[in-house]
Amino acid sequence: MTTHLNRRQALLGAAAALSAWPASVLAQAGSYPSRPIELLVPAGAGGGTDVLARAFAEAARKHLPQQPFTVVNRPGASGMIGHGEMINAKPDGYKLAVVFAEIVIVPHLGLSKLSHEDFTPIARLNADPAAVTVRADAPWATIEDFLAASRAKPGEIKMGNSGNGSIWHLAHAALEQKTGVRYNPIPFGGAAPAVLALMGGHVDAVAVSPGEVATHVASGKLKTLAVMADKRLKGFDSVPTLKERGIDLSIGTWRGLAAPKGTPAEVLAVLAECARRCAEDATVRDTLDRLSMGQAYADAETFRAQMQRDNALFKALVTQLGIKG
Repeated sequence: MTTHLNRRQALLGAAAALSAWPASVLAQAGSYPSRPIELLVPAGAGGGTDVLARAFAEAARKHLPQQPFTVVNRPGASGMIGHGEMINAKPDGYKLAVVFAEIVIVPHLGLSKLSHEDFTPIARLNADPAAVTVRADAPWATIEDFLAASRAKPGEIKMGNSGNGSIWHLAHAALEQKTGVRYNPIPFGGAAPAVLALMGGHVDAVAVSPGEVATHVASGKLKTLAVMADKRLKGFDSVPTLKERGIDLSIGTWRGLAAPKGTPAEVLAVLAECARRCAEDATVRDTLDRLSMGQAYADAETFRAQMQRDNALFKALVTQLGIKG
């Protein structure tokens, strides 16, 4: 009896969730989805991209209750392994991916033929700027102090990044370009090991996202000197932007949901509505807040336009700086 009631309650809940959807979306949806949807994460377990994907999958249980999203990690090659598997999948809406900014960087390094034009954006879910962070006991109290020291000792200050040509490598390379300083770039296999190296004294600074240093800043082990954003960030209210300090630089990463090129419009409509609802869901919003990751939902067209802009930006930056893969 209990099992029967639970099943009935689940079916009623699913019906209630769907009844609130726009009639036009429901009319197009047909039987989709009729089986679980695979959500590829082109990064390792436990990082920001993975945690966001799992929060999205959990929220989708309420907002697309017919079938679950199954999260599958496909790390490696700056995300190109997972991205490549997704764009080569059958365009039927049953294999999607969380995409991130490297998709508009890596092709310009000559490391991949993949392009942002090879897939169909569904929605942006998150965006994070770079942040210049040092150890709490470092001799620099402000970003001005840090830049002055960088000018005094060109090429000596070690700046950790998440790999050659990664978004966080380009972030500090862009800072060099804007300010005329020069660092000694030290690549790591991701932002997390770069931050660990900073804490261990193996590098002097990093320019990764605020979310990747937030725990250590809160514990008093690290301090963030500036963020490369248009405005100050929630949770980092006392940290100035570079623009406040006269340096016109905003750069960072984003994460969003995408499907293979050629996915039917009616399937994309279902996924877009699900993404919009999940972005507003407490499961996703609380997860992003907890990790100090930026809430930045955008629809497919806005997301596509950002990718096009960033593709041009990073192509020019890679070319100007002569960065090779």
